[in-house]
Amino acid sequence: MADFTMPSLGADMDEGTLVEWLVGPGDTVTKGDVVAVVETAKSTIEVECFDSGTVGALLVEPGTTVPVGTRMAVIDSGAESPAPAPAPAPAPAKATAPTSELQTAPGPTTTPTRDAVSTPLVRHLAEQKGIDLSSVHGSGKGGRITRSDVEHTPAERPHRVKASPLARRLALSSGVDLSALRGTGRGGTIRAEDVRAATAAPASRTVESREAARPPSATAEPTYPARAAIAALMSRANREIPHYYLSTTIDLAVAMAWMRDRNASRPVAERLVPAALLLKSVALAARQVPDLNGYWKEEAFVPSPAVRLGVAVSLRGGGLVAPALADADTMPLPELMATLKGLVSRARSGRLRASETADPTLTVTNLGDQGVEAVFGVIYPPQVALVGLGRVTERPVAVDGMLTVHPTVTATLAADHRASDGATGARLLTAIDRLLQRPEEL
Repeated sequence: MADFTMPSLGADMDEGTLVEWLVGPGDTVTKGDVVAVVETAKSTIEVECFDSGTVGALLVEPGTTVPVGTRMAVIDSGAESPAPAPAPAPAPAKATAPTSELQTAPGPTTTPTRDAVSTPLVRHLAEQKGIDLSSVHGSGKGGRITRSDVEHTPAERPHRVKASPLARRLALSSGVDLSALRGTGRGGTIRAEDVRAATAAPASRTVESREAARPPSATAEPTYPARAAIAALMSRANREIPHYYLSTTIDLAVAMAWMRDRNASRPVAERLVPAALLLKSVALAARQVPDLNGYWKEEAFVPSPAVRLGVAVSLRGGGLVAPALADADTMPLPELMATLKGLVSRARSGRLRASETADPTLTVTNLGDQGVEAVFGVIYPPQVALVGLGRVTERPVAVDGMLTVHPTVTATLAADHRASDGATGARLLTAIDRLLQRPEEL
């Protein structure tokens, strides 16, 4: 037997709200399957299962907020059952009410049940798009419905209001019309708090109308959970971490020329961008200077054996998340490009996986696309360093005694003085520069 617990999805997470289960008792799950959706103060995360087996009891109801580490479900891995009862054990499970109901349900006996033809993630995607899985033809082995089948099936509810699953359930139970609400989540997504506010006493409606009639300056700007979580974490970082800062200007003439040559033979969709070269150089530099790749825990620096590069992503509805590129130092550049694109897309659509939010070892914030030439960031605890990258801009440089103009970028480092000093930080920035002068080795 194995416990499925509320995971820690970041240093700023003490608790999470179970939005919904994507599996039920009796479902078979494999390690890596998405089994639940959890809402934190900053984002909604798809949580994977870390064991394979059969789902036993679900211990937490959707809508419940529990601390990190709380037991949420039990998964029977089957490791203990063969010795005491090899054959009879499965029989009672098949005789339970839910299974018999599926077996006696009306319809052709040759039609597989929904559970037999799709994974929990596929069922979740189908629910989001409003698709009836019984009408989808599965292209997988044995008629199994795949993620691609669902993604290529037209949605039955094209104008579906953007709302979290918990908000939908609350609206259904309380009779609230979601289309009449204004969402405070990312991109206007309706959250459970919006539905609860709408079910307040009728007298509050007159108050709301008066508040809406006031000029903008007369009403206080609300503090959303994501903003509050970021504020708390950054306050902690500035309070506890003795930062020091370094910066350098890196000549990108060689790297940009090499990238243009590579892109000339690539399809447009697969062409490299400067951000890929910059991120890969930071990941490789972190491997070469391990004193800045890890965590400050229990008054000591703990180096990480792998490089999990956190990438700061601004969300459309406001706020910031920093999902991790695992093993970014070993990824080929095209793979890093594709992974980064998918990571940013999932972050902004609120569909990050738990494995993508866990324990980055070094974070990069790149504000070059916003026109910023230099950024001096705040370290994300328990990490000990953050690299800032600005806009690639042309500047005059001296080459062999001659003044010319080259593309350059300003790279900065914020580091924890408890774990390192300026000499160590300088080695990291120098390593980034050196790697970008040999782009063919990235």
